Amino acid sequence: MRSNIIFVIGFSCVLAFGVQGQNGGNYFSGSLEANGNAFIRDARIGAANTPQYDHQLYGADAWFDMRYTQAGFNVGFRFDVFNNSNLLNPLDSYTGEGIGMWYINKEIDKLDVTVGYIYDQIGSGMMFRSYEVRPLLIDNALIGLKLEYELFPNWRIKAFTGRQKQQFDTYRPVVVGGSFEGFVSGGGGDKTYWSLSPGIGMVNRTLDDATVNNLVSDLRTYTPVDSVGVNYNTYAFNAFNTLSVGRFTWYAEAAYKSTELFFDPFAEKTNWDGSTSLGKYLSSDGHLLYSSLSYASGGLGITLDLRQMNNFEFRISPFSQQLQGLMNFIPPLARQNTFRLNARYNAVPQFLGENAVQLDVNYSLSRNLNVSFNGSLINDLDNNPLYREMYFDVAYKKPRSYTLTSGLQMQLYNQRVYELKGDAGAVQTITPFVDFLYKFSRRHALRVEAQYMYTGSDWTGEVKGGDVYREFGDWMFLQAEYSIAPHWTIFASDMYNVVPEKTEDIHYYSFGFAYSKGANRIGLSWVKQVEGVVCTGGVCRLEPAFNGVRLNVNANF
Repeated sequence: MRSNIIFVIGFSCVLAFGVQGQNGGNYFSGSLEANGNAFIRDARIGAANTPQYDHQLYGADAWFDMRYTQAGFNVGFRFDVFNNSNLLNPLDSYTGEGIGMWYINKEIDKLDVTVGYIYDQIGSGMMFRSYEVRPLLIDNALIGLKLEYELFPNWRIKAFTGRQKQQFDTYRPVVVGGSFEGFVSGGGGDKTYWSLSPGIGMVNRTLDDATVNNLVSDLRTYTPVDSVGVNYNTYAFNAFNTLSVGRFTWYAEAAYKSTELFFDPFAEKTNWDGSTSLGKYLSSDGHLLYSSLSYASGGLGITLDLRQMNNFEFRISPFSQQLQGLMNFIPPLARQNTFRLNARYNAVPQFLGENAVQLDVNYSLSRNLNVSFNGSLINDLDNNPLYREMYFDVAYKKPRSYTLTSGLQMQLYNQRVYELKGDAGAVQTITPFVDFLYKFSRRHALRVEAQYMYTGSDWTGEVKGGDVYREFGDWMFLQAEYSIAPHWTIFASDMYNVVPEKTEDIHYYSFGFAYSKGANRIGLSWVKQVEGVVCTGGVCRLEPAFNGVRLNVNANF
C-alpha cells in the first residue's frame, strides 16, 4: 500500500509540472467507471446463499483512469476499488483497492519502450493476448517491459517479458515472447490491388518452483495409470497472415503449444480403491488452426470462419481456474447476439477440443431494406454436437419515421458441456423476435422489442425419481424503451417462463432510467435476472441469478 501511495504522489507531481508548462503538444485525459449493487435476497430464483445476499447486501466496483502525454512521453495509471464485489467470483465476495494499472511509454528514434502494465497481443490474440474485460473482472495485463523496433518501413519486431497480473498482485511464473510483423502491397498508379500482412510469434512461460512443487504434491495422489510429468517451460509458436485481393480478404493463423500440464474436468481418474471420478491433470501438446475469408461488394458482405483447436488452453498457471489466468483470448465462433432471449445460450469456447464453422451474410437490398443470415456449427473432436445456430433477420427503415427488425433464431445447445450440468441433455430452441423503433419527433422516440423462445428442454442436472428434472420451458420477453434526447432514457422489461415445469410463477422484470449530459452518464435500475451464461466482449461465463438495484456512473474528461 505504501508503494501505491508513493506512486500516486509522484504521478501527481509529474502531472502538476506538466500542466504548468504545457504547450499545444500536451494532452491530458481520463475516465471514471463506477458500479454499485444492492443485493435483495430471492431464494425462488436462486438469488441467495452468497455473502452479498446473506449479510453484506451491498457491493461496488470502480475504475478511475488518468492519461497524460508530454514531450514524447505517454504516462497513465488507474486506481481500482472493489468492495464486496461479485465480479471475480459470482458465488463469493472480493474486496480490495489500489493501483490497478500504470505505464510509461516513450519512443526513442525507431525504438518504442513501454514499462509497467502492458496490454498487447500477437496475431489475432488466440496464442497470446494481455487484455481487460471489466464486467467479468478479467485483467490479464503483463507487468514488465515491452520493446518495439521499426527495422524498416512497415516492418517491426517486438519483444516483451514480465509476469501476469492477479488482482493487485502477480502470478509467479514468468512470461517472455515476441513477434515479427510486416506489410507489403502492390498495384498500379494510386490503386492497391493486393496486400500482405504476414507475421510470426513466440511465447514462453516458465513455472516457478513453488507452483511446480505444489503440482508434484498433487500428482503423488494419482495412481500409476494416471501418472504424468511436470514441465517447467511451455512454448507456443504461431504464424499468421492477412491477404487482401480486390474485394476478398483472407486471414489465416496456425499455432502450436508444446507439452504442458492442464486440468480436464471431463477426464476419468482412477482412484486407489479402484473407483473412478471425473477430473484430472493431463499432459499433452496442443494446436490451433483458424481461417477467415470475407467478401464485400456493394451491399453484400460474406464472411466464412473455420477453427479447430485441441488442448489449446494456455494458462499462466495450471492452478488458475475459469477465466482467471488465461494467457490467450479465444472468442466463441458463433454470433454475438444482443436480444435478451437470443443471447440466453452462448457457445463458450472449448479450449480442450472443438471444430467450429461460422457463415455470416449481410445484404442491403436497398437503402432502406437489409437482410442478414448467420449460421454456426460446433462439434467436439469426436464429432459430437456442441452447438448449432441458424439466425435470420430483415430490417426495414423509413427515414425520420420508424425502423422495424424481425427475424428467427434456432439453436441446439449442449448444456452438459457448457454448464457442467451432469447428465443434462441438449437444449433446442426456436425464437422469433421483433424490434420496432418509432420516432415521434427529433427528440422523442419509443423502442419496443419482443421475443418468444420455444424450448423442450432446459435442465438443472438434478436427478428426481431417476430422471433429470427440467427446470425451465418456454420464455417470453418484452421490453419498452422511451428516449428523450439528449438526456433521458427510460425502460421497463419482463422475462416470463410461460411453460415452466415448476410451481413458482415468476416474472423476471427490470426497470430503470439513464441520464446523460456531456461526457457524464448515470443509470439506475431494478434488475431480476435468471441464471445463465453471460458474454461480454466475446468472453463468456456461467453466472447465477441476480435480484436487486444497480447503479452505473460513467464520466470522461
